[in-house]
Amino acid sequence: MPQPLIGVEIDDGFQDMVEEEWVRAIAQLVLEQEVLKGTPELGILVTGDDEVRELNRQYRNIDSTTDVLSFALAEGAGFMTPPDGLVHLGEIIVSYPQAERQALEEGKDTSQEVSLLLVHGLLHLLGYDHADPEEEQQMRAREKVLLQAISQGISA
Repeated sequence: MPQPLIGVEIDDGFQDMVEEEWVRAIAQLVLEQEVLKGTPELGILVTGDDEVRELNRQYRNIDSTTDVLSFALAEGAGFMTPPDGLVHLGEIIVSYPQAERQALEEGKDTSQEVSLLLVHGLLHLLGYDHADPEEEQQMRAREKVLLQAISQGISA
């Protein structure tokens, strides 16, 4: 697979908590595990609750924060490789404060929760969903495999 183009932005206030290269490495590992034609391109933003709440309200009509949002640029079955060879996957937005709260509730490290959210968001961009029990089972199984690979190959 050609080297993916992964844009990562960490908003002010979160740069001491999560490293851009670590986020990029997680996305890179996930993309290496998936079969894609062309060069994948995506953007990742780690931000706060207010920004995520606004996006959630604007695009999903839900006036509350959430842990991760995925905005896929290619919906449907399969990906076409455009003439430039780039497969524009979309954007992932992670609420770091929500990840912290969830990690605390589940008794795990925040980096583990952020890893899960990045994997979950990226799987959505790749066409996975959890709308019905069978889809959810497939997506959760894939998350588990990818998180295992991350834990063996990338440290926070």
